[in-house]
Amino acid sequence: MCGIAGILKFADDGIVDESHLRLMAGELRHRGPDDEGIHVDPQKRCGLAFRRLSIIDVAGGHQPLSNEDGTVWLVFNGEIYNFRDLRRSLTDLGHAFATHTDSEVAVHAYEQWGDEFVARLHGMFALAIWDSRNRRLLLARDRLGKKPLFYAADSQRVCFASESKALLALPDVPRALDATALAAFLFLQYVPAGALNGSAFRGVQQLAPGHAVVFSLDGRDSRMQQPYWHVPRGTERFPGSYADAKHRLGELLTAAVEKRLVADVPLGAFLSGGVDSSIVVGLMRKLGVSPLRTFSIRFDDRRYDESGYARLVARHFRTEHHEQTVTPRAREIVETLAYHFDQPFADSSAVPTYYVARHAREHVTVALTGDGGDECFGGYDRYRAAALCAQAARAPRWLRRSVAALGRVLPHGAAKSLGSRLHRLLSVLDLSAADRYLSWVCVFEDELDLFTTAFLDRAMPAPGAARALLTDLYDRAGGGAAQRAIYTDFRTYLPFDLLTKVDIASMACSLECRSPLLDHELVEFAQSLPIEWRLGRRGGKRILKDWARELLPAESRDRPEMGLGVPVGEWFRRELAAELRDTLTGRDSLASRIFRMDRVRQLIDEHQSSRANHEHRLWLLYMLEHWRRRWQPALDL
Repeated sequence: MCGIAGILKFADDGIVDESHLRLMAGELRHRGPDDEGIHVDPQKRCGLAFRRLSIIDVAGGHQPLSNEDGTVWLVFNGEIYNFRDLRRSLTDLGHAFATHTDSEVAVHAYEQWGDEFVARLHGMFALAIWDSRNRRLLLARDRLGKKPLFYAADSQRVCFASESKALLALPDVPRALDATALAAFLFLQYVPAGALNGSAFRGVQQLAPGHAVVFSLDGRDSRMQQPYWHVPRGTERFPGSYADAKHRLGELLTAAVEKRLVADVPLGAFLSGGVDSSIVVGLMRKLGVSPLRTFSIRFDDRRYDESGYARLVARHFRTEHHEQTVTPRAREIVETLAYHFDQPFADSSAVPTYYVARHAREHVTVALTGDGGDECFGGYDRYRAAALCAQAARAPRWLRRSVAALGRVLPHGAAKSLGSRLHRLLSVLDLSAADRYLSWVCVFEDELDLFTTAFLDRAMPAPGAARALLTDLYDRAGGGAAQRAIYTDFRTYLPFDLLTKVDIASMACSLECRSPLLDHELVEFAQSLPIEWRLGRRGGKRILKDWARELLPAESRDRPEMGLGVPVGEWFRRELAAELRDTLTGRDSLASRIFRMDRVRQLIDEHQSSRANHEHRLWLLYMLEHWRRRWQPALDL
């Protein structure tokens, strides 16, 4: 895993300054502490920078690297899992390889197949190719969005990097806050790409998953992002029986894990004790990984602690197990998170993800994860809730309105309580299917009395941009309410929240994470299965759990799953209570520029008195303040 960056100058007299490339590379050192490489084209119109975390061909994998005659140059972040097959094909076609790395395959594949080469790569990646003969720069990102890539383009130049901070290091990239992106963040707790730019900084864009973009010196190529792969919408159907599907699932799972075991450095796995990570660990054991090192986190709050299940699975598969405890002292790493998440980001599970990654890095360089199992196989509560509410929609409207009104007044101050769950389920029964989904995934929604008049005048109807994005995706998906929610998550929550969290938190510790359950062939297969084969009647993931019966201990396979939650709600009521109030209500806070302070104090008071549970909203505001202090964006609000 690595960090990549580069600059292309459009003007005839434009010259790439090598010191700028080194400045950008320096900001990405955590992504690649083992090596640095710089290449500037002889005409000095294009320059590439690289920071390396050595995984494959440790001695020979220096970048940037080129083809045989030095006319095509590459910087590459990630892994190509089918590189051996591609290498054999390209060698048969006459290409000569100088290294044993997977990344060199991309150079020769581009030579052989042009822009279509990206669709032949199976893996996780963000890459840049400078073609000096055709005077064009190509940027591409993997199908699901495991590896990030940002760029800023104007009439004079385009610069790109794995993280925004490398762009912001350049003297001519402004730090102006984008009000539409900020409104989207308040809505979702992250900034999505696609219909939006995917960045909180005006003029900076995030390349969307499964897309490529070309910049040419002669102007012939479009600067529009172009897709080379689409998330399945659930309209294709698996042709076989349930037994056939279970058999095929086993083949795909085993192959996905096996492909991700290729490394010339120590590897291990994150282990929560849930079915997804347990399957990955079980298959690693079955495939002969030794020593098999596993890593988990624990909390003192039992509602969030799965460490006992992780230990059970570790004993079952005889792993070398390591455990890290997360406490309210996590506030000490908030500044670290604000630096590494250089875009606004408010998923509180970044805290334990960072801790477990940092602990794992003391023992391994690569860790496999169970990420993606919930999206593939219907594991989230909101998918089952979507299906239940769709059935309830057949009831008379007056009855649904009455039940929804009852749901809204149910006590819901305690996280993970029955009252909280019933409140989330029942209070939306009178909404449309799309609005029910939005109510489950958004943080701040349709609460105009919360915002200052100045912000409303500047940003509205900006909050509608994120709503419109999700609603459009939901409406364009195939199938029923649950399948539509899954598809929308694949396009938004998965790449811009979950995978962003894992990439940034792990690379902050110079650790590479691989996600077998997000192998694109496995994703395509899972989306072809009938929704009832995935959701099941209890706990979701029916077919996945049925397949795992002979692999996992029953205590791990059949239990309800918690997800990687964090007890920030309780921290804000106890250890972090005073700090929260001081941070959000200070005179220089960003919250005071966006929100009415009386409403912010009301949120704090209601939460700290347990009259309501506002943990997600308060954590969002808390992290937004720390992000603003660290990156000092220009505020035009």
